[in-house]
Amino acid sequence: MTTKTNTKTSNEMQMLELLESRLRWLSSWTVHNANHIREKRDGLKVGGHQASCSSMTAIMAALYFHALRPQDKVAVKPHAGPVLHAIHYLLGNQSQEKLERFRGLGGVQSYPSRTKDTIPVDFSTGSVGLGVAVTAFSSLMQDYLIAHGQMEESDAGRMIALMGDAELDEGNIYECLIEAYKHDIRNCWWVVDYNRQSLDSTTADRMFRRFDDIFETCGWRVVTLKYGKRQQAAFKKPGGKTLEQWIDSCPNADFAALTYQGGEAWRKRLIDDIGGKPHVKKLLAGFDDDALADLMTNLGGHCVETLSDAFDACDDERPTLFIAYTVKGFGLPLAGHKDNHSGMMNPTQMEGYRKSLGIEQGAEWEAYGGLGDNAAAQLKAFVEKSALARQKPEPKAAPVVVPDRFEVPAGAEQSTQAAFGKVLLDLAKSGEEIGDRIVTTAPDVTQTTNLGAFVNQRGLFRRQEVADVFQQAKIPSAQKWSAHGAGQHIELGIAENNFFLMLTSMGLTAPHFGTRLLPVGTVYDPFIARGLDALNYGCYQDARFLLVGTPSGLTLGPEGGAHQSINTPLIGIGQPGLIYFEPVWADEVALMMRWAFDHMQCEDGSSVYLRLSTRSIAQIERENDSWEADALKGAYWLRRPAKGAEAAIAFTGAIAPEVLQAYDSLVTDIPGLGLLNVTSPDLLHRGWSQQRAARWQGQDHSACHAGLMLDELSPDAGLITVLDGSPSALSWLGAVRGMKVSPLGTDRFGQTGDLPDLYNAYRIDENAIIDAAAELFLG
Repeated sequence: MTTKTNTKTSNEMQMLELLESRLRWLSSWTVHNANHIREKRDGLKVGGHQASCSSMTAIMAALYFHALRPQDKVAVKPHAGPVLHAIHYLLGNQSQEKLERFRGLGGVQSYPSRTKDTIPVDFSTGSVGLGVAVTAFSSLMQDYLIAHGQMEESDAGRMIALMGDAELDEGNIYECLIEAYKHDIRNCWWVVDYNRQSLDSTTADRMFRRFDDIFETCGWRVVTLKYGKRQQAAFKKPGGKTLEQWIDSCPNADFAALTYQGGEAWRKRLIDDIGGKPHVKKLLAGFDDDALADLMTNLGGHCVETLSDAFDACDDERPTLFIAYTVKGFGLPLAGHKDNHSGMMNPTQMEGYRKSLGIEQGAEWEAYGGLGDNAAAQLKAFVEKSALARQKPEPKAAPVVVPDRFEVPAGAEQSTQAAFGKVLLDLAKSGEEIGDRIVTTAPDVTQTTNLGAFVNQRGLFRRQEVADVFQQAKIPSAQKWSAHGAGQHIELGIAENNFFLMLTSMGLTAPHFGTRLLPVGTVYDPFIARGLDALNYGCYQDARFLLVGTPSGLTLGPEGGAHQSINTPLIGIGQPGLIYFEPVWADEVALMMRWAFDHMQCEDGSSVYLRLSTRSIAQIERENDSWEADALKGAYWLRRPAKGAEAAIAFTGAIAPEVLQAYDSLVTDIPGLGLLNVTSPDLLHRGWSQQRAARWQGQDHSACHAGLMLDELSPDAGLITVLDGSPSALSWLGAVRGMKVSPLGTDRFGQTGDLPDLYNAYRIDENAIIDAAAELFLG
C-alpha cells in the first residue's frame, strides 16, 4: 500500500482551522441562499442541513486536506453534501452558478450523486446507511482485483465512509459488518459524526456504549475522539479531572441544551454540580462566558489536530471505526437545539454570522472572503498543494470483448434458469476474456439458482485459500467449490441488502479502479423486494450488473405465497437504470445474456434484470433468426396476425405452454389471431413513453416498437394479455392504439399447489385465456 508520511506543523493546523471555518461558512451560505435569497416560484421550502454540515466541517477538513491520499475513496454523509461541494468550490471544481442553484434544476444535488453532480463523487449517498455499507464491499472488490492481478497492491486505497450517528440505527450496517468479518475486509474506515442528535431526538445514551463492543467483536479497531486539544489541556489543570468526569457523565440531551444556551448556562450548571469540588471554581474563573462555551464544545470531532493525530495513528490496513464527538450546529446560532436537524438560520442570524467572520456584504461567494489578503493567499496555496488537488479523474476501463453470439444450450425441454446456468458454464470454459471478467454472487442461493456449475469451474474467491473438506474426505457432492484468490464467485449470507450492495460495488469497479468486471448476481425473484432500497441505490449511481431473479411467479408452485413473486415485473418496468427481460426459451436466454454483457459496457448502458423460471418447457424450432432483433426491442410475433386481424394474445414468460394451447383452440374461431411474445414489458413501455414525450416536446415521434407491432392489427382489435405476474405489466398495451384489453395475471398472494391447480385458481390457464377471448367478442 502506498502510505503517506504526515508531518504536522503548527502552520498546517492553522490552515486546517481556517479551512474548517470556510467550509462551515460556504455550506451554510449555500443553503441560506437557496432558501432565503433565491426566488421561490412554488412557495415550498428548499431545505438543507446547515447544522448537519457544521458538525462535519473539521472532520472533512482534516480528512480531505491532511489524511486523504489520491487512491482513497470517500462516501460522504448525505446531509454534509454542501460541505463536499464547498471543498470542490475551493479547488475550482465547482462553480458559483451551481452552488446558487442548490437543490434546483441543474444545480448542486441535495445529496452527493455520482450521476447528477459534476464534481468528483466516489459514492452516491442519500438513503442513509447504504453509502456506509457499500464501502466495505468496495474494499472487498479492491482485494478481488489485486488477487486477480488486475490491480497492484501498492495502489490499494482506503474505502472511507463519513456517517451520522443516526445511521448506526440502520440494520444494513450490521448485516454488512457480519459479511465484512467473514471476508476479512481491510482498508476500510468509517468515521462517525457523533453529534448525538437525529431528526426527532437526541441519541439514547446507553446504546452508544455498545457500538465499541459490536465493532471490536467483528475485528475492527475502534478509536474514540471525545476531547479536543483545549479540553485535554484544561483537564491537566487543578480541577480538570473533575471537569472531565462531569463531561463523561453528562446526558446527551443536557449537553445539547447547555450548548444552545451558551456560556452563562454552562457556568451555572457546572457551579451547581461540581463547584464545591477542589479547584473547580478557580478553573472556571479562568474563562469568560464565551471562552467557557468554546472550551465545553471543543470536542474531538471539532479539533483538527486531534483528528489528524488519530488518522495518522491508523496508517495500516485494519478496518477502523472513528467515533468523533461533535456538536450539531457547531459554530452556528443553531448549535445544540433539538430542532436543528432541518432547521436553518434566519436572515438576522445569518447576517450576524457573516459579520462575525468579517465577510463583506456582497462578497459572500468569495472563496476566501473575510480572511485578509495574506491569510487568503496562504490558505489558497495550501488547498492547491493538497493531495486532493492532484487527484486524477476516474480512469477509463477498457471494454471486455463479447462474442458475437452465445451458444444456445441443447435440450428438447429445459427451463430458462437451467439455460442461464449452461450459458454461464460455457463462458467459464470458453478460454475467452469474458470468462475471466465474469464475477458472480448470490445471497446463499448459489446452487438453487444454477450458478453451481460456474462456481465448480471457476471457484470461490477468498484472499486466503480454504480447503473443501468434503472433497478432501472424498464425500460425494455436486459442489466442488475450492476457495482461493483466483476464484470468481463471492459467497454471501442470506441478506439481500448485502447482495445488492455487493453487486453495486462489483458494478463500479470500472470507474473506481479502471478494471471492468461483468457482475452476475442471482436471487430468488420474490426476494428482490427485500433489497429494493439497495437495488435502487446501485442503479442510481449507475453501477452495471446482470441481476437474475429466479424462480419467479406462481410457477414456483409448492413453495407457496411468500415465495411466489407477483409485482417484480412492475419493479422491472419502474426501476430506472435497469432493463428487464423475461425470456421463455433457451435461445432467448442466450440472446439476452449476450446483449446484457454488451449493454452493461455501453456509455449509455445500464444494468439488466432477467426474470427466469424453473419450469421446464418444450423448446421450439426456429426457421431463422429474424425474430431476434424484435425480441431485443421488447416483443416479436410468435404467430404473426393476418393484416387487420381482430384480436391478438400478448404474453410474457413461462406461461407460454398454456398460451400456445389456448391459441390453437382459438385460431379457428378467430381468423388471423396473432400471438405476441413480449420479451420485455419494460422496453416496450419505455419506448411508448418516450414517443409520447417526444411528441409533446416537438421532437421526432416516429412510432414506438409497441405501436409498430400492434399496427398489424385492426384499430378495433381486442388484446388478451397474460403473464405469471401482475396483470398491470401488460394491460397498458391497449392504450398504445386504444384497444380493448382483457388482462390476465396474478394480483394476490399465491397458495401451495401444483401448476394445473394454481394456474386454474389464479386464472392464467388455457381456459382463462379462452374465457377472456369470449369476453372481448361477446361483451
